[in-house]
Amino acid sequence: MILAPVTQFRVPSRPAAASLPVAVEATSDHELMIAVRAGEIRRLGDLFERYHKPLYGFFVRLTNQPSVGEDLVQIVFYRILKYRHTYRDEGKFSAWIYHLARKVAADHFRKHASTPTPTDPSDLHEQPASEPQPSEQAATAEDVVLLRAALARLPLEHREVLVLSRLQHLEHKEIAKLLDCSVGAVKVRAHRALKELREVYFKIRKEKAA
Repeated sequence: MILAPVTQFRVPSRPAAASLPVAVEATSDHELMIAVRAGEIRRLGDLFERYHKPLYGFFVRLTNQPSVGEDLVQIVFYRILKYRHTYRDEGKFSAWIYHLARKVAADHFRKHASTPTPTDPSDLHEQPASEPQPSEQAATAEDVVLLRAALARLPLEHREVLVLSRLQHLEHKEIAKLLDCSVGAVKVRAHRALKELREVYFKIRKEKAA
């Protein structure tokens, strides 16, 4: 495990927006990371602006601790800076940064020996099954609480694939690379996770009504 000081990550200073060419706005994540790898550390600021919120959401949904989520985001960017020379010219930058994020999360859980408790998953949507999903029925505050409790009971591997696919909106092929498995395996795992979530949700709901 690589320890990093949990201090505020400072975005490298950049020229005023007025002095930047319009083309900079269209620079891809991959091009920015190649620039960072080549020594243009200030370009890490652009990546920080693009990925701070998505990474924060990823960590908060896994830990249910906003302050911890912020610290873990900082560690991810420290590691990007430290391991920038390992970035390859293949694949997508989003897959690489989430690969780092998963390792940071694993280090956190191992260090604290804690089980992550996800936050409100009521926006799990675009379900493949035709029958109503629990996320579609979370119309009241009580339903949201029950859904949160149901997601918390899922195995970490099921919880993680739901967060990556339904909340972080990563493509199946990206998740397959992260989890080191086939696209088909990701689809099967996601389907089983959604099915289990539904079953656990209604089980808890029934227990509450008894």
